[in-house]
Amino acid sequence: MSRCATVSRDLDEPVSGTAATARTWLLVEQPGPWGARALTSSHLDPALGRALEAAAKDTGVRIALIRRPGPHADFGPPAVRHVYAAHTMPGNAWLHAAMTDDPAQLLDLDFAALGMGDHHTFDATLQGGAHTGAPLALVCTNGKRDRCCALLGRPLANELAASGMSGSWEVTHLGGHRFSPTVLVLPHGYAYGRVEAHTVKDVLHGMQEGRVLLEGCRGRSAWERPGQAAELAVRTAAGEYAADALSVIRTESAVRTEGAAPRWEVTVAHADGRHWRVLVAQGASLPPREESCGTSVLGAPARMDVVAVHELRRTALAG
Repeated sequence: MSRCATVSRDLDEPVSGTAATARTWLLVEQPGPWGARALTSSHLDPALGRALEAAAKDTGVRIALIRRPGPHADFGPPAVRHVYAAHTMPGNAWLHAAMTDDPAQLLDLDFAALGMGDHHTFDATLQGGAHTGAPLALVCTNGKRDRCCALLGRPLANELAASGMSGSWEVTHLGGHRFSPTVLVLPHGYAYGRVEAHTVKDVLHGMQEGRVLLEGCRGRSAWERPGQAAELAVRTAAGEYAADALSVIRTESAVRTEGAAPRWEVTVAHADGRHWRVLVAQGASLPPREESCGTSVLGAPARMDVVAVHELRRTALAG
């Protein structure tokens, strides 16, 4: 039986505009096995998991569990856990870290503030502070959601850890199983698909210098998917690789005829004052197939197709 990642790769399905959306990521260390819905089906107290999901709803914060690569035998709850918070918006991207012996402390966080990029609640509640190490590389390995994540993600996570990459973690869910192995790099929040270890190392090296590697890039999680595709298209057109140089400042639904696929006009701004208008259309990745190894339902995954990229003149902006 073909795996969803194999089919997607064989069809050369584009990865641009497929990253999970989150302005802020909250990562909680939880060793041991994970279920499909890890916050409520791992060895984290499920009542706490449900309460965290409710607290984060509609705040722009996405919560995920992490664990160190390697065997996942259950030795009981850890005495102390790593916790990270990362805000991914350009101009205010940050990564803070803390340790806690009581994950219920997370319920005291101001999730709305975290979603807006304010880390003071994280630091005060958990005695946290700015992360001083290398960027984090989070590899999706949750085989209970999709076997591709386990079969392809775990070997990558193990290889990164064996190479001495201290910032490598396994993570519960990044979306897009069919692009396994998938990786999220924090603090900037760029996601990658179909990656190999050498690519991750190049991505992290670039991020330490404030540069984005476009190969295999799915998009920046700060933006909705049309914005992700538009930003990457502008980077390609303008040859711009500085991580915080571009921002998506407006996304508007374009006028379309009845029954036509959704289209958006996305405005992308450069820190130097330049602007671009990008037309993005939602397409379908054909032929229909099982979008995930966890389902037998046939479907054609949505894709973000960039139709046009136009740099705007100053007069057009003034108008």
